[in-house]
Amino acid sequence: MDKEALFKRLQQSGYLRSEQVIEAMRSVPREQFIPESQRRQAYTDVPLSIGHGQTISAPHMVAIMAEALQLEPDHTVLEVGTGAGYHAAVISRITTKGHVYSIERVPELAAKARRNFETLGIDNVTVVIGDGSQGLPEHAPYDRIYATCAAPSVPEALIEQLAPGGKLLLPLGQHMSRLVLIEKNHGLHRTDLGGCAFVPMVSDGGSDGDH
Repeated sequence: MDKEALFKRLQQSGYLRSEQVIEAMRSVPREQFIPESQRRQAYTDVPLSIGHGQTISAPHMVAIMAEALQLEPDHTVLEVGTGAGYHAAVISRITTKGHVYSIERVPELAAKARRNFETLGIDNVTVVIGDGSQGLPEHAPYDRIYATCAAPSVPEALIEQLAPGGKLLLPLGQHMSRLVLIEKNHGLHRTDLGGCAFVPMVSDGGSDGDH
C-alpha cells in the first residue's frame, strides 16, 4: 500500500479525523524509522520490528492516540517509550510551538531516534535515557503525557507530573491491554478507548519502547 492509500483508508475507517493529525502524519516519512530491509512495508498498517525486542507502532494506533490527545501547538508533551522516534515525530508536527520530551531506556534506540530527528530537521523533541515509569520531573508539568508501552497500573509519577486540565493516555494491562485516557480535572476521569497490544513497560532498568 502506498502512503496516500493508507491515509485514505485511515480516514475512511475513522481513525484519522482532524486536519492537524492528518497533516502531521502525512509530513513524517515512516520509512525513516524502520530498518532498510522492511521499508517496502512502511505504509502497511502493522507494527514493524525496530530491534531490541521493540516495534514501531501501526499507523492506525498512532492516529488513534494523536487524535485522543487533542493536542495544541503550544503544548509541552511527555512520551514514555521513544523507540526509533516515529510517534514523537508525528506529535512534534502538531506541537510546533511546544516541546516533546521522550524517555527511552535502550541507549541504542535513543541514539537512533536522535539521528532520525536530526535527519528530518525536527528540533522540538528531546530524548532522555531513563525509566519512563518515573516520568521526567525536571520539565513538568506536562499538558499531555502518553506511553507507547503497557503498564500494569497507572504510574503515580505520571499523574503527579500531569498539569491540571491535562490528559494522560496509556495502555493498561500486560497481556490484554486497554487504551485508557485519564483527564486531570477536579479529580481523575478515565475513558476506556478499547483493546490494544503493546510491549510491556518495564521500570527500574526495563523496557520502554514503541509497541
